Amino acid sequence: MIGNRVKKVREENKMSISQLAERANIAKSYISSLERNLQTNPTIWVLEKIATVLSVTVDSLLDEQVNNKTLDAEWLEIMQDAIILGISKEEMEINESLIY
Repeated sequence: MIGNRVKKVREENKMSISQLAERANIAKSYISSLERNLQTNPTIWVLEKIATVLSVTVDSLLDEQVNNKTLDAEWLEIMQDAIILGISKEEMEINESLIY
């Protein structure tokens, strides 16, 4: 999950939740919820802010989210567009069930 990866990278950077929250200008409670996987669908805007503070790419935060499987370039682009548009996993599943 994204939260696990954020926590791991934050700890590797020897940074507290409070420090990350302050530097990224994101509520401490939000980061805490994200790391505990209570918040599972952060916006690309939030991920970009966190990634910048932690000196990593957004892709590296999403890496574990895709279970380290290699996606072909087209699927990766589709998923990145969905994230940017704010389409949740649940909305994608609903749309998939309507297609089939």
